[in-house]
Amino acid sequence: MNKNIKVKNAIIAIIITNLITASIVALLPIPFFGGKRLVSEDLYDFLKRYDKLLKVENLIKNNYVDKKTIDENKLIEGAITGMVDSIGDPYTVYLDKQQFEDLLTQTRGSYGGVGIVVGEKEGKLTVIAPIEDSPAEKAGIKAGDIILKVDGKEISAKELEKAVSMMRGKEGTKVVLTIFREGKGVKDYELTRSIIVLKTVKSQVLKGDIGYIRITSFDENTADEFEKAFEKLQKQNIKGLVLDLRDNPGGLLDTSVAIADMILPQGTIVYTIDTNGKKDVWKSDPQNINMPLVVLVNEGSASASEILSGAIRDFKAGTLIGTKTFGKGLVQNIIDLKDGTGLKVTIARYYTPSGECIQGKGIMPDIVYDLPKELKDKQLPIDEDPQIKKAIEVLMTKI
Repeated sequence: MNKNIKVKNAIIAIIITNLITASIVALLPIPFFGGKRLVSEDLYDFLKRYDKLLKVENLIKNNYVDKKTIDENKLIEGAITGMVDSIGDPYTVYLDKQQFEDLLTQTRGSYGGVGIVVGEKEGKLTVIAPIEDSPAEKAGIKAGDIILKVDGKEISAKELEKAVSMMRGKEGTKVVLTIFREGKGVKDYELTRSIIVLKTVKSQVLKGDIGYIRITSFDENTADEFEKAFEKLQKQNIKGLVLDLRDNPGGLLDTSVAIADMILPQGTIVYTIDTNGKKDVWKSDPQNINMPLVVLVNEGSASASEILSGAIRDFKAGTLIGTKTFGKGLVQNIIDLKDGTGLKVTIARYYTPSGECIQGKGIMPDIVYDLPKELKDKQLPIDEDPQIKKAIEVLMTKI
């Protein structure tokens, strides 16, 4: 009996010893004979997955005819860029130091460039909107124009961030854009870069005690600018409001939500669903502007503009007038990689309060009212703009 107990205890001891040894091997690299090492399973999988990349790097460094000119940092940057680009999403991009600084500068409100916001549409690099008072707008570049080349170099929608970086630069320098416009053909535009200061909110009183607010983009200061503009209009005893989001390419999600909160009664403004099915919801409080509202939109109204206009539509808090919006229903997160570079990655789709994702299809206004063809390429004064006149007409029936 005692002998059996001893044997059983010995077997248990061997099993426990083996388990401890296996655990150590799984967690730590251990020196082994012949210069080899035992590594953890996770590390082995990692090395196996990136073995080809490391082989190619070594082959280049050992065989390239001018190997002394090879910049190892550029090899790594190129590998990262290729990895991100392989996803095939023009809005998910690796940002080098210059591109990352450009993006942060844009959200802060000023940068050197020509003043064009671009996006991918039907596989083409498309102008979402020229920024108001920018060199691009003054030269006549329009929403919907397709950019074929920058300084003579062909550019595609897959190179969206590269195109943005190429168009930006020091004030006073020049850049040539080759543009295709439907019905007009191909034309070169030589633009002189300037400091683009994003004046995102403009306001005035129109005839009939109608207030007018134009939002050109959504940056860090836009919500405060909107609140001040509306308070100023209220002091002038307006009875209705025209909110102009035409050619507004979007911007910060939180800013558009903050403005929607001022406009709308209590309820859901927008919600997002990420790759794991996680749902995040943004809501408005009961306080709102409580007056007749018309929102002007067109094919240049995108992203954050569509969040705001979609919420107003679903709440029935105003009437949308114009043409179908751009159709960008994706949310990007900007990640600082802590070395001056960054990653902009699509993390979720957003949905209007009614549950509609407008990615690729846009928002159809309540009243479709396009500009006549002969006026589309002209800079129209407010009092001569047919869509603004239509907005006033609709508001006058509600006051």
